[in-house]
Amino acid sequence: MIKILFIALLCFHGIIHLMGFAKAFGFANMGALTKDINKVQGVLWLIACILFLLAAGFYGFSKYNWCVFALLAVGISQYLIISSWQDARFGTIANIIIFVVTLIGFSSWNFHKQFESDYKLQLNAETKKAPDLLTENDLQGLPVLIQNYLRQAGVVGKPKVRYFKIEFKGKIRKDEQAEWMPFKSVQYNFMENPTRLFFMNATMKGLPVAGYHAYKNGKAFMDIRLFSIFKVQYLDGPEMDLAETVTFFNDMCCMAPATLIDPRIEWQEIDDHLVQAAFNNQGLRVVAMLQFNDKGQLINFISNDRYNAEAKKRLPWSTPLKEYKSIRGISVSSAADAVYSDTKGDFIYGTFQLTDLEYNGYLNKR
Repeated sequence: MIKILFIALLCFHGIIHLMGFAKAFGFANMGALTKDINKVQGVLWLIACILFLLAAGFYGFSKYNWCVFALLAVGISQYLIISSWQDARFGTIANIIIFVVTLIGFSSWNFHKQFESDYKLQLNAETKKAPDLLTENDLQGLPVLIQNYLRQAGVVGKPKVRYFKIEFKGKIRKDEQAEWMPFKSVQYNFMENPTRLFFMNATMKGLPVAGYHAYKNGKAFMDIRLFSIFKVQYLDGPEMDLAETVTFFNDMCCMAPATLIDPRIEWQEIDDHLVQAAFNNQGLRVVAMLQFNDKGQLINFISNDRYNAEAKKRLPWSTPLKEYKSIRGISVSSAADAVYSDTKGDFIYGTFQLTDLEYNGYLNKR
C-alpha cells in the first residue's frame, strides 16, 4: 500500500509540473500560476515532470536507479517552485517527502551494491572453462537413494553445477506471536569455494526491511536493516558459521541435486527412505538426515546443527519439501517450509515459493 501511495505521489506531483510547461508555451491559460514563465523555465517544468514519471516507473519495477531520477526531479522542481514561490510553494511539501524517501532509496541501493559487488567478485574468480557433463560414472559409490534422486531429477547427462542462482518469494516471522513478513529474495551459491550470498527484501508492518546473509571461507554473517539503514539484527561468529554451513548444504540437496557428487560429503545409508549425510567445509562439519518418498524425491532435510538466534541455542531444523516441478529440465521442489522444533512442537518460521532457478548462469544465458 505504501509503495502504491508513493508511486501515486510521484505521478501526481510530476503531472502537476505540466502546468508550468503549458503556461510557458501558451497551451493553456493557467490562472493558478500568476507569475510569467519563460520558455526555458517551461522546458524545465516538462523535464521535472518526465523525471518524476521515470522515477515512478523504475520504483514500481523495483529498479534501484529510480532514486537518481527522483533526486534530479526534486532538485529541478524545487528550483522552479522557489522561482514561483507565491503560486507553487506547497509543492515543497511533496518534494520534502520524495527527498526523504529517495535518501532511503539510496541507502537501499548502497546496501544492495555490497551484495552485488560480492557476487561479481566471486563470479570473476570462477573457472571460465565449460563444466563437464555429469555421467553415470559420477554416481558410483553414492547411496542408492541418492543415485535414484539424481536420476529422477534429470541431472545425468547435464553439465555439472559450479554455481547457481535461486529466487524465492514467501513470508517469514520471528516467533509465533509475530506477524508474517512477506519477502522476495535472490541468492548465489558457488561450489568450488563454498559461498552463499543471499539478499532479501521484506516488509515489516508496512516498513521496508532488507537482509544480507553472506557465507564464504567458512565464515558467515547476517545483517538485517530497517530502511536498509538501521541495523535491526546482526549476527556472526562460530554458531553463525555452522548454521550457514547447514543452510549451504540444504541448498545443495534441495535446489542443486547435481552437487551431491561432491567429495566433501560423507554418506551413510539408514533405510529404504533415509540417508545420513555429513558435509565438510573449512573445518566445519554438519550432519543432516535426507528423507525420500517412493518416487525417489527428496521430501525433507533435517539437521541438529543449525543455531536458532531467538532460542540462543541449536535446535532441530527441517525443510519439508513439496510441489516438485521441472525448471530448465531439472526436477526440483518448488515449495518448502522452514521449521524449528523443540519440546513444545514444530514452529514454522518461513514459507518459500521458488520463482526462478539457474545453473552456471544458465550456461551464460546460452
